Amino acid sequence: MIKVLTIEREYGSGAAEIADKLASRLGWKLWNQSLTNEIARHLECESRHIEQQEERRDPLHYRLFKAFLRGSFEGSSITPGMKIADADGIRQITEKLVRRAASEGNCVIVGRGSAYYLRDQPDAFHIFIYAPFEEKVRRLQQEGKSETDAIQLVSTVDQDRAAFVKQHFGIEWPARQFFHLMINSTMGDEAVVQTALDGMSALQQAEGLGAGAKPVS
Repeated sequence: MIKVLTIEREYGSGAAEIADKLASRLGWKLWNQSLTNEIARHLECESRHIEQQEERRDPLHYRLFKAFLRGSFEGSSITPGMKIADADGIRQITEKLVRRAASEGNCVIVGRGSAYYLRDQPDAFHIFIYAPFEEKVRRLQQEGKSETDAIQLVSTVDQDRAAFVKQHFGIEWPARQFFHLMINSTMGDEAVVQTALDGMSALQQAEGLGAGAKPVS
């Protein structure tokens, strides 16, 4: 049976709210900002390089790193004061935590490369949430950002995220071949949630995962 749902997304597409609703419908644990907090905690323990030092040493890498770890909740970012290691160390810690969450099962994981780390895991279902540029700007403005800031974020965060994924995974983001569903969030959050649940049920039935498994609801 499917025990893991990963959600990759365009910035501003509303994936945070959708992930929260999916986790609630499924009764599963949500790994979103909590995953970044765990990454931060491990980096605090394992790195001597503070955030400001890394920013001065390599401003571009620091910006791409922030885009990669940025929470899907559009008002959030990486944890203040986070200490960061080299890129390989970041990837290793992130992969370790994502795989640990997946091994525990019954979880929704937002971003952080989870769809790519878990691409060969048979009990994982992967979706990608996107939206038109104007819709993403509108959502960000609803959350309190100015139009100028919203446009700037929508224009740059995904570019930086794609650059980080390309550099450290060797993958052209979003790499559509890794996803079972790609859903336009303009259809409405509830419709996206139901489409994802229906997709999970359809895959289980098509592949015969879990004899006698009940449809996902």
